[in-house]
Amino acid sequence: MKFSTTLLPLAAVSTAFVIPDEQITNQIITESQTSSKTWLDKISETKDNVFSHAEKSFKDAVAFSGNAFDNAIDSLSEVGGKAQNVIECHHSMTKFDITGWLDSAISAVEDIDIFDHPHEKPPHHGNPHHPKNPHHGHEKPNRTVYELIASSKYTTKLAKLINEYPDIVDALNGTKANYTVFAPTDEAFEKIPDHHKKPSKELIKAVLQYHVSPDFYPAGRVLVSHTIPTTLDESSLGDEPQRLRIGLGLKGLAVNFYSRVVAVNIFGTNGVIHGVDSLLLPPPPALKIIELLPGEFSTLQLGLEKTGLFDSIASAPHTGGTLFAPSNWAFQKLGPKINAFLFSKYGEKYLKALLKYHVVANQTLYSDAFYKAKSDDKSLNLVDEIDAADIPKGHFHVDLPTLLENKSLSIDIGRFGGLITIKINGFSTVSVQDGIAKDGVIHVLSSVLIPPKTPGGVMWAGEELEVEDLMERLIPYMNEEL
Repeated sequence: MKFSTTLLPLAAVSTAFVIPDEQITNQIITESQTSSKTWLDKISETKDNVFSHAEKSFKDAVAFSGNAFDNAIDSLSEVGGKAQNVIECHHSMTKFDITGWLDSAISAVEDIDIFDHPHEKPPHHGNPHHPKNPHHGHEKPNRTVYELIASSKYTTKLAKLINEYPDIVDALNGTKANYTVFAPTDEAFEKIPDHHKKPSKELIKAVLQYHVSPDFYPAGRVLVSHTIPTTLDESSLGDEPQRLRIGLGLKGLAVNFYSRVVAVNIFGTNGVIHGVDSLLLPPPPALKIIELLPGEFSTLQLGLEKTGLFDSIASAPHTGGTLFAPSNWAFQKLGPKINAFLFSKYGEKYLKALLKYHVVANQTLYSDAFYKAKSDDKSLNLVDEIDAADIPKGHFHVDLPTLLENKSLSIDIGRFGGLITIKINGFSTVSVQDGIAKDGVIHVLSSVLIPPKTPGGVMWAGEELEVEDLMERLIPYMNEEL
């Protein structure tokens, strides 16, 4: 059989984060690197906007008929062209597209003032429901999402995998929830090379669970969501749902940066299906992602390793977390003098304090969801989810404690519909949101976060810093480093 390693495209200004977990990579990466034709040779890009064609397919298809999935896929325009400009990942010998996701940053709306809009009530918390008179009067759906997948000529491989797990079949046939399935087409499986050894059933089940959300997300709701919970409960998140990252760029709607949505709103009696062109695999830990993306984070990785934080963070017990990751460009903006000081032997303790200020343990803050640590006498490993519906449109504020003792980051999330801006300490804006990780989330920064000069003092607002000024700001936090 064939299986995917979820090979992510990279872009210097908009890095794709959802990389296969190392366990997954070890099990399912091809054992032969001598194949005359890699999966990359098979990848093709859409000629036009993928989502516009998916939207057309939704209107043209008889979405509630027995072959709704087939009709939706049939109505897509043909695709052509091949991905170019690839780099070899030293860790897994996997190839990545380094230009495919430039649109992720180009199409991002930056510096929008969305904090002054009036507070709107969050959506209701009742059972999900189908909209009235969907599809312009089409008949009601008469098949479950499982039956739609099992009967489609475009999802035969997915159906075969699902059939190996009776509990998944029962769930997708049942009425306990209105599910959302991001269903990879058979062509998604064709993108990868043959594999000699079948992955474990446990692994395949986890991958299948990662394609299913227990909540109802028709296309309209998907478009205004940044992350979506899945049925894969992640132990590294305190058994909370691992999430999918949703993005709308110039080339269409994508899941986890790379998997294109090619069909939408195929309704069943117990949910909805969206077709995707690539398999979705659970990601590795946050620090592994930093290690795998030197083009964006080599300076951050060097700092973490030089100060010993890389190993201490990786080995410390934690349940979830939020990493505000300065890009290489962010460090470059500090100037050569400050960088030379920070990475010198004398400046190492200052560098360690500075990097601690970017790490939040046990609290995972996505742009539209929050797994919050629950304090007790024993641990901080229990979390509660505040899902997308509970973060109101308008303004959401939270103070997140960092690894730097007694120092928190002031986080403001401004939301207006599907547009979300995350600001830190009133100044720094997250440039790339929601890098999904096994043990939390990564938000990319284009500026390094600088603590105030004194506890409770004025936050740094981007003014030019000298080495002496940086030292003055960090000295109050030096006791734990000396």
